[in-house]
Amino acid sequence: MSNILVIAEHHAGSLKKGTLAAVTLAKQLAAKVGGGFDFAVIGGGVDGVAAELKGYGAGSIYVVDGPDFADYLAQPHKRAVVAIAEQSGASYIISTAGTTGKDLMPRVAAAIGAGMVADCVGLADGGEVLFKRPMYAGNVIATVRSKTDKTVVSVRTAEFAVAEATGGDSAVVAVSVDAGETAARFVKFDATESERPELTEADFIVTGGRGLKDGPTFWNMLNPLADSLGAAIGATRAVVDSWEEVPNDMQIGQTGKVVAPKLYIAVAVSGAIQHLAGMKNSKTIVAINKDADAPIFQVADYGLVADAFKVLPELTEKVKAARG
Repeated sequence: MSNILVIAEHHAGSLKKGTLAAVTLAKQLAAKVGGGFDFAVIGGGVDGVAAELKGYGAGSIYVVDGPDFADYLAQPHKRAVVAIAEQSGASYIISTAGTTGKDLMPRVAAAIGAGMVADCVGLADGGEVLFKRPMYAGNVIATVRSKTDKTVVSVRTAEFAVAEATGGDSAVVAVSVDAGETAARFVKFDATESERPELTEADFIVTGGRGLKDGPTFWNMLNPLADSLGAAIGATRAVVDSWEEVPNDMQIGQTGKVVAPKLYIAVAVSGAIQHLAGMKNSKTIVAINKDADAPIFQVADYGLVADAFKVLPELTEKVKAARG
């Protein structure tokens, strides 16, 4: 039997949805190797996050709570994860493959001498523990094995369903960790202020491509539809590279954010392979493009071959009418 530790990702006192996708992998892994899973919650004033996790079936919720951990810094958080992993007896340590996970988990792996599986998208069939991860923008899925006693895994959360609460009341265990010396210090966090949902958390996303001509037109075309749906707005790499009005943190794709909303509407997006790698697991994909041969139609559930400038205003009005 093996124990599994899931690192909870949170911000401003709220749990991030991606953590619950990591729980799905943890449960799949537990079914294969036996045992159960625990949570690790690290931060300052995280009682609410720990309470939110109590009903998801974890054996224990290990909490490191203090001012030295209130803002993310790699070295203190690495020490906290290593301490919790040792106390919980974890053989597998799982985190999301977001910006924090990509910074933190290799350090954890190096600290405990563990093999690491990055960007895991699933487990391979069979009795042996084999992980699947994408290569070459998702065109190749590699099957990998960890040869070490402990394994660190970062998870492509878009590839997994969000775990549902199962009831129960996991024990909360306070862990004392010395943050230690670090060459870095937290200065400030400049968050992007927006009334729209965060891209990786949104249920609905409207994305625009370079076919929308320029930055002002991009916003003028997409804002009304996104407002009517309560959707986040995304963009292709070509858009964020070309138009200063569209910030980089809106980019979806291989070198941007990976999303899997309930509804993804691609407007004037050609569907380059790098973009498809970031959104192809969306539950329902709608594509609007005047080029009938655009690659986006290969992954779309619904496609409309038409000029977006003509049909998008009409679609927006239809959506507004339907939603009252």
